[in-house]
Amino acid sequence: MKYIGAHVSISGGVENAPINAHNMGAKAFALFTKNQKRWFSKPLTDENIFLFRKNCEKYGYEAGQILPHDSYLINLGNPDAEKLKKSRDSFFDEIHRCELLGLDRLNFHPGSHLKQIPEDVCLNTIAESLNLIFNKTKDVIAVLENTAGQGSNMGFRFEHLQFIINKVDDKSRIGVCLDTCHTFAAGYDIKTEKGYKRTFREFDEIVGFQYLKGMHINDSKNELGSRVDRHHNLGKGFLGEEVFKRIINDSRFDNIPLILETPDASRYAYEIEWLYSLLD
Repeated sequence: MKYIGAHVSISGGVENAPINAHNMGAKAFALFTKNQKRWFSKPLTDENIFLFRKNCEKYGYEAGQILPHDSYLINLGNPDAEKLKKSRDSFFDEIHRCELLGLDRLNFHPGSHLKQIPEDVCLNTIAESLNLIFNKTKDVIAVLENTAGQGSNMGFRFEHLQFIINKVDDKSRIGVCLDTCHTFAAGYDIKTEKGYKRTFREFDEIVGFQYLKGMHINDSKNELGSRVDRHHNLGKGFLGEEVFKRIINDSRFDNIPLILETPDASRYAYEIEWLYSLLD
């Protein structure tokens, strides 16, 4: 089963996310459980939690079809001790919010060295952050999103993801989200059939498909290996259309949330319908 959806608004409360997803014909969705530009937000109320769960049940969304995203401010590899603590505290809060909402995974960008520490030190810090947070929480899987490698962001090589996973004590609490734009921008040629096969063979050998817990489905405004994170609407960028047909008909991407983060949200319903039309 292919669960295709998009990142939806929580305006008016998190309980509106499943309604917004249903209204665009989505079988999956992503959301922020709070304002993504703040470290902390007001706690979820009992009513928020009850209505979110009720609306998910009403529209047929189970935890495995939902991929929440954490705050953009969080950097679990931050070289600054004070900011690292703030990131860890904020990520703990994000995990706790997912627990309350009945969600089983939380997507996040691994972290950045900010050109102040070596890459391996940053990766070790990310893994240490996760181990500390996992010891205080339960069940929710932290889902590493591969990055385009822009600036000092880590996670643009499959080896980075493998490094973090290897350092995490509880392997049942760690997963991966692949972003098609980021993958291409990082230098993995998923556009051609040969490159597609090679890329996902490498992913399986280095990381393992057993860790794949979601995907972001985006075209790219920049060329292969640009290391620039600029999403485009499907078929409008350098990736084109064929790669999305391959993904939609690839059983390795069954039963996980496939989430649009394309720049024009008004096209989400059309793009979801278009992706489903590609199924053989």
